[in-house]
This record gives sequence, C-alpha cells and structure tokens, in this order.
Amino acid sequence: MKKYILIFLVFLTGMSTQAQTKVGTIDAEFILSQLPEITTVEEGLKNYNTELQGELQKTIKSYEDQIADYQATNATLSDEDKATKENEIIALENDIKNFRQKASVLLQMRRNELTQPLYVKIDAAMKEVIAEQKYTQIINASANALAFADPAYDITDAVLGKLGIKVTN
Repeated sequence: MKKYILIFLVFLTGMSTQAQTKVGTIDAEFILSQLPEITTVEEGLKNYNTELQGELQKTIKSYEDQIADYQATNATLSDEDKATKENEIIALENDIKNFRQKASVLLQMRRNELTQPLYVKIDAAMKEVIAEQKYTQIINASANALAFADPAYDITDAVLGKLGIKVTN
C-alpha cells in the first residue's frame, strides 16, 4: 500500500513540474496612447483645465479688487473694518493657494474618469489574447516595475491587433 502511495505522490510531483507558466508583458500606456478615443480624452482634459483656470482667474480678480478697495479706503476705515477686510483678503489668498493645489488632483481624477472606459476596452482585448495564447501571467511593462522582459513574450502588439489598431513607427 505504501508503495502505491509513493508512486502516486511521485506521479503528482512529476505532473506539477510539467505544469509550465507562461509569463508575458503588456504596455498598457502605449496601447492607450494609440487608441483613437484618446484625442477625445485629451480634448476633455483641455476643456476641464480651461474651466479650472477660469475659476482661478475669477478668484484672483476678486482678490485684486479687494486689495485695491482696501488700499483706497484704508485711511477712512475703523480698526475693526480694517481687520475684517484684511481677514477677507487673507482668506482669498488661502483659497487661491488651496485651489492651485487641488486643481492638479482634480485634473488627475478627471483623467482617470475619462480613460477608465478605454482601460476596460484594453482589458477585454488583453483577456482574449491571454486565452488564445494561453498565458498564465501578464506583467504591465508601463508600471515601471519591470527590470527585463523578452520581447518575444510581449503581447502589446497582439492586443493592439485585437483592437484593430495598426502602429506605424
């Protein structure tokens, strides 16, 4: 009985060592840059940036108007009114600083929102290639964590083909 169990374990071990993994790479950012829809995303980001800049300019204009008003009426204001106006000006300065910091985060959030459907499209095409070519693992080469990848296992071109995109170098 022990002999049969031993033979069975040796057989299983042999089977598991024959189970090969096939690892490939993909450059999702390159594929994203090749999609025709990326121009719509870039246009949307440009419009959103213009909108944010418009909001910032309104706040800056209000800030400049309050400073000019303060300078013009400073001599006639009571100490309490001066302190109130100064606090309003300081609050606007802080609003401007905060908005500038927040704007880059808002732009990144909008970019993520606009590109998410494109990544879904890339993912679907990638899954087709993975199934067809029987890959067990795919590493995203654009994530800057890859030290080396054999170009023979790069599925970027196959995914581009699934998406109907021809790249001209």
